[in-house]
Amino acid sequence: MESILDLGLSQIVMTAIIFIWTGFVRSGLGFGGGALGLPLMLFIYHEPIFWLPIIGFQLLFFSSITLRTRLNNVDWKFLLTSYLFILPAALIGIFGLLTLPNQWLIIFIYTITLFYALMWLLNKSIHSHKIWFDKILLMLGGYVAGTSLTGAPLMVTVFMRHVCQHQLRNTLFALWFTLVIMKMVTFASVGVDLHFFSALLLLPVSAIGHVIGLKTHEFILKNDLLFKRLVGLILTIISIIGLTMVYLKI
Repeated sequence: MESILDLGLSQIVMTAIIFIWTGFVRSGLGFGGGALGLPLMLFIYHEPIFWLPIIGFQLLFFSSITLRTRLNNVDWKFLLTSYLFILPAALIGIFGLLTLPNQWLIIFIYTITLFYALMWLLNKSIHSHKIWFDKILLMLGGYVAGTSLTGAPLMVTVFMRHVCQHQLRNTLFALWFTLVIMKMVTFASVGVDLHFFSALLLLPVSAIGHVIGLKTHEFILKNDLLFKRLVGLILTIISIIGLTMVYLKI
């Protein structure tokens, strides 16, 4: 598929709604736009390699807007230290994205999404109290992010423990910016279509979600448990349906 305009009208409308949702999650929570959006996008068109450059462009644009006046409110010390574990793993993940069969990637994405969904639904979380476990989570998160841009919840667990609350969202945006730049450069170097036109068309609808997320950020943080349980329930249903559809096609 060359562009979202190749989709049917109903699919285009659903795509717009999903990108409003991803923009809202990304700015409202500071992470999770890809993790909570990509599983829905695969229902519309089943190739992750089509959606990931579009998500990447969106993330670069909105993270740049958010960070342009807040670079002094980023925990650069911890971020640069975390790069030592995240970036090599992300490169391995990008290689997997470019070489693994599409069906395997879809199974991987829905499986990792189901894991996140159940954790949120059941109000469970990964607790890291050891440096060596922090490193493992950063590497796993980097690999998942490289493969599908859905590794945020794994890395956030570590960042929440080491970064002050008032610096957390900006530090995460700086991390996502770096990871996406690396992925987009790799895509361009191997000839993957970056779908810039589709990303440009979806920018206004993503902006709607972004603005809503910025305005409701504090409310979401105050009702974090309820928000995550509702999202967890929805993502659990979506992931089970997605995995079932893949199984029926095998």
